[in-house]
Amino acid sequence: MATAVNVEKKKNISPVIKNKKVISVFTLALLNVALVVSLRSLPMMAEDGMSLIFFYVFGALIFLIPSALISAELATGWDDGKGVFTWVKEAFGEKFGFAAMFLQWVQNIAFYPIVLIFGAGAFAFIVTPELAQNKFYMLAVILGVYWISTLINLRGVGLASKISSIGVVLGTLIPAAVIILLGVAWFLGGNPSAIPMDARNIIPEFSDLPKLALLVGALLTFAGMEVNAVHAKETKDPQKSFPKAMLLSSVMILVVFILGSLAVALIYNPSSPEAIAAGGQEMVAGMMVAFEQYFDHYGIGFLTPIFAILLTIGVVAGVLAWVAGPSKGLFKAGREGLLPPVLQKANKNGVQVNILLIQGAIVTAFALFMLILPSIQDAYWIFTALTIQLYLIMYILMYASALKLRYKRPDVKRAYTIPGGNLGMWIIAGIGITGAILGIVLGFIPANTEYYENALKDPMMFVSYALMLFIGISVFVLAPFVIHRFKKPSWKKEYTEAEMS
Repeated sequence: MATAVNVEKKKNISPVIKNKKVISVFTLALLNVALVVSLRSLPMMAEDGMSLIFFYVFGALIFLIPSALISAELATGWDDGKGVFTWVKEAFGEKFGFAAMFLQWVQNIAFYPIVLIFGAGAFAFIVTPELAQNKFYMLAVILGVYWISTLINLRGVGLASKISSIGVVLGTLIPAAVIILLGVAWFLGGNPSAIPMDARNIIPEFSDLPKLALLVGALLTFAGMEVNAVHAKETKDPQKSFPKAMLLSSVMILVVFILGSLAVALIYNPSSPEAIAAGGQEMVAGMMVAFEQYFDHYGIGFLTPIFAILLTIGVVAGVLAWVAGPSKGLFKAGREGLLPPVLQKANKNGVQVNILLIQGAIVTAFALFMLILPSIQDAYWIFTALTIQLYLIMYILMYASALKLRYKRPDVKRAYTIPGGNLGMWIIAGIGITGAILGIVLGFIPANTEYYENALKDPMMFVSYALMLFIGISVFVLAPFVIHRFKKPSWKKEYTEAEMS
């Protein structure tokens, strides 16, 4: 990877490198699918029935596609491996570049409790669904899995990546294929549906604010496409190949999400005995309730605990993959003198040990915060809203940077550029920024229908919900600017190119 010193030298070099491995359109599409697809969102979106189709498609149009195209242009123009830090820094300066990188890192910290709550809800079915409502059980699983994942990552990325690759297949791809096949079999078998299968229900009631707030959840499911944008220049003829790969992956992702969510919605009934036993927690245990009902119907109930284990493996694999990854970018930025020397330290395996320990401390605080909330589902939605709002602020900085760099640095060669000249960039960036602002605003509306209805009777519930989000957003948005304000020249150390990689 290039150091900051080498970045300027590389800017006018063509990104086409001879003898470089070429990634096919289909391979790049699969990489995007593997990165984005997660079963965690299926029960969340299934709760809204046929209108989930609208939310997924709308989310793809205003978020998935703009983020993929814009990050591809930026990644093929500025490829020093530091991603949004370099992109935003080039456009708006070091302070904002550091803020973008910080937000990309910190939103993952809010994300860990979400995915671990889902995993703990699945694992509860091995013993008893009631465990999914026990806060202390959830706390133990969240902290146990997270800290074990951290310890594994401290030994280097090799072991974590091997476990993650196997876990993604066992815990995500196989269950996704099975739930879709079960849903298709159920539908073709003429079985009764838990939701009205009427095309008129695809368009949601726009007066139903909690349902509109589900768009926030849909946006979160599509986040992360900027990670694989670095592969755009590795395709043959990126200008044509990359859009094809994005279109193909978008269709594949939408098919998995829509069919998977509908498969859950076809059979999952929040009023069922299984759902009631799990506290009616659609987001926490809905996936396993759906599997259990399908398996019982087809006389293969013995598979329920097996799939509970598989879903848990998938969650653990995801956490293992993400614990060290996002903090690596912050670590690289820190070694440019933006973090105190204590946070620039790596262990003998080259892992950013002190950053990971601070990250773990924040995750622990978030998990403990869950104990004071009324329910596990409330914690799930607050963490979801906080995660996507922090991420969307980062995306706004990224979109704005792409737009500004079209005028500020037109000399930089991009292997891929958004077609249509500057007008094309204005359209795509404008859609992205508008979608991000919409997501931030809707994030302040409780998506939990029961919570929303109770809040109508007690407005202070609205106030407390919005206040918790506002405080969380404010703290994490201001933190990088405060750190940058008080940075010292002594923080800047000299590192070799290998140490900066």
